[in-house]
Amino acid sequence: MGGAALTLALLAGLAPRGEAQQAPDIPFAPRTDPSLRDPDNPAKTFRVDFARVEQEFPLSRADLMKITPENIAALTQEEVDQLYGRLTAGPIPDGPHLGDLFFARADNGEGGDRLRTRLEEILGGIHGRVAGRSVEFIEELGRRLWKGKVFYRDERILRNMIENVVVLRPLVDDVDSVRTAAIPRESRIGRALGTDTVWLLFPAKLYCGQSLVDGRRESVIVDYAYTDAIEGYRPRPDVLAGRGGLQIRDEIRMIRPGFYLGRAYMNRMFLLNFALYNEEVAEREAAGFAAGAAVAEDCWPGEQARRTAVR
Repeated sequence: MGGAALTLALLAGLAPRGEAQQAPDIPFAPRTDPSLRDPDNPAKTFRVDFARVEQEFPLSRADLMKITPENIAALTQEEVDQLYGRLTAGPIPDGPHLGDLFFARADNGEGGDRLRTRLEEILGGIHGRVAGRSVEFIEELGRRLWKGKVFYRDERILRNMIENVVVLRPLVDDVDSVRTAAIPRESRIGRALGTDTVWLLFPAKLYCGQSLVDGRRESVIVDYAYTDAIEGYRPRPDVLAGRGGLQIRDEIRMIRPGFYLGRAYMNRMFLLNFALYNEEVAEREAAGFAAGAAVAEDCWPGEQARRTAVR
């Protein structure tokens, strides 16, 4: 496997996904808007823009409570995009968050298969099937190695939790000096991780900034461009994510407290989706959020106020 695939696998994943999940029952706009026909090409239709989706298909708090770190991966990429466009950044997270990655799934068109990858759909035939199996392998590798992210809100930095496994040791400079995080096994996160200690690698800076997919409002940006300026940086393997490597840049928005939807980019090219989850925060604030309690916004929420449906 190439360095790019390995690094992407390390930077976003969690644990093996169990049985196939049903997609959450929340509203989505049609994939295309036939009213926006191209006069020079009548057969061409246009994707529905985020502003119209938010205006005509608002999400209620009850809708957002239906989404889980498991069932979100059953959405097609068009649905994930529409969900992301109806979210705001919320507060910049703090503390450890478990994560899960999922590559773009094919659009659920006529007779479509929700479980096919977007790459498989684009390539088609045997090449598509091979690519689809490769994507599945990278997803599973990511979940075996990458355990999530630790946010240091006050410092505006982040570090990735990587499992300390023998196969990675030759790729890491001065293994004995790598920063670590102790995760008590009796804690919720410790039980999910199944380990007492994780490496902290691939540091990144945190700030509010413009989304690369939805410029109407800001997202929380996870920026690896200047990772070498952060204390604890080591050339191997941290350089792979920085400006001298794959130029990774993530952005996240909050689904509900403790639960964030993210998008990963390489040199501004979209690569994959990921979810971040802190169960303790999610459970503590679930009742208040569902009842309509105000949510802090650290980033600019945009001029188009996010509509909330009443159901």
